[in-house]
Amino acid sequence: MEKPTNRILSGVQPSGDLHLGNYLGAIKNFVSLQKDYECFFCVVDLHAITVWQEPKVLASKTREVTAAFIASGIDPNKNNIFVQSQVPQHAQLAWLFNCVARMGWLNRMTQFKDKAGKNSENVSVGLFSYPTLMAADILIYLATHVPVGDDQKQHLELTRDIAQKFNNDFKVDLFPIPEPLIFGEATRVMSLRDGSKKMSKSDPSDYSRIMLTDTAENIIQKIKKAKTDPQPLPQNIDGLSSRPEAENLISIFASLQDVSIEKVISEYSGKEFSIFKKDLADLAVSKLEPITVEMNKLMNDISYIDSVLSIGKEKAKQVAEPVLAKTKEIIGFLS
Repeated sequence: MEKPTNRILSGVQPSGDLHLGNYLGAIKNFVSLQKDYECFFCVVDLHAITVWQEPKVLASKTREVTAAFIASGIDPNKNNIFVQSQVPQHAQLAWLFNCVARMGWLNRMTQFKDKAGKNSENVSVGLFSYPTLMAADILIYLATHVPVGDDQKQHLELTRDIAQKFNNDFKVDLFPIPEPLIFGEATRVMSLRDGSKKMSKSDPSDYSRIMLTDTAENIIQKIKKAKTDPQPLPQNIDGLSSRPEAENLISIFASLQDVSIEKVISEYSGKEFSIFKKDLADLAVSKLEPITVEMNKLMNDISYIDSVLSIGKEKAKQVAEPVLAKTKEIIGFLS
């Protein structure tokens, strides 16, 4: 089986409204990747149901993520955009990888511990085995590269371990050892109300996050009210130490503007946050408002979204099925 040399798999969960962290940490990077890679962009609804989802809401949010992909600049004619659950090879390979991965590997996954907390006996088995499904998502397409945020690095390491163990156990060279791609100045966008916490749709405060569905007025108001400290902006990057809110806002500005944090600091060093926030709000509106408008337009044309996903599903299956068939043959299953 011929291996690709430049193929990417990445996905976004349809588990709620999309916010600035989803855009800067993932979707914005997808847009730049499509120039240089063969890209498979997936709405990972199987991952979403590791916690309870309302069925009608899940269906709507699956289409909304698709709309966000397209509205942000991902070309559905040049990339594979599809829904994870519509390509059954993901789940089938995940079971095979459950039998390759070791319990000790999964027990070391810090994200499970963070999400389960003290309630680990009552969370779904899916939340625990999530990383083996993620490995299947990547390796069913023989992906060579995976864009990851800080919180997914450990899962990619597990994917690499699974690929290596399968190849070694069966003395084959089937699965690539995928490389991480880490981008930009805001790979981990933090709450606007607490710079020590990741921006999240589960935060009780609406002012902690900027949503991709927010109006210009909403965005301006949220940035205006974003938590800062009484000091002016620092003279250099070392001045961000122990100033998480300042670091977060500067990182967001740098990522939206596609410049370095150092360049933002050099432009605003010594200035008051009121000046910086006004410019950040104007920048955020200029970048996000067109996406919001296009998302709304697309969500009013469900038949188009479903047609994109239907084409993407068939393209994905054409790649995934031979990989699954070869894996099963190697293991010794009858065809």
